Amino acid sequence: MIPDSITQFVEHLRELRDRKDRAALAALRRGLGKPPGTAVEMYRYVIPFAPERRQTSYFLVAALFASYPNAPALDGNLGVSFRHLTNKDDSGGSERRFVALLRADSDALPTHLRHVIALFQSSSRQIPVSWEQLLHDLGSWDHPNRFVQRAWARAFWETSSAPATPEDASASITHAHHAEEA
Repeated sequence: MIPDSITQFVEHLRELRDRKDRAALAALRRGLGKPPGTAVEMYRYVIPFAPERRQTSYFLVAALFASYPNAPALDGNLGVSFRHLTNKDDSGGSERRFVALLRADSDALPTHLRHVIALFQSSSRQIPVSWEQLLHDLGSWDHPNRFVQRAWARAFWETSSAPATPEDASASITHAHHAEEA
């Protein structure tokens, strides 16, 4: 389940988009390519919403959102988004990028995600993104069990044609997290 604080923050980002607040979105985009939290212009839009221990993830998602604000909504994680990108004619490039993303450590993750979101935006398919799920998942990226990466992989490589649901992803993440704690 996505915490209310994450939902409220993403709603705040969508309000900026819906109001066509170009100055705010430009300030948020200034965080692209910089270590999360170092673009001072972003502070007024992120700090009021971001818990101290999760600020890096909030800054990252805010910058990514501002670079692709019209991404269609998605029920699922980034593995589902990648599945939407891939087609029968793909020579494996999307899968290679996805595997590189799954391998990324937290230091390299912002760069990988910036390239992934740019790829989604440039696609002719309108690749959907769940910003809430992405922000939620980033909070556990470094977990030794790698349950986030495994949930994304499961959503990408699942053989059914039905899209993964947030409940499926949440259930597998919750199960993996509780199994790790036991």
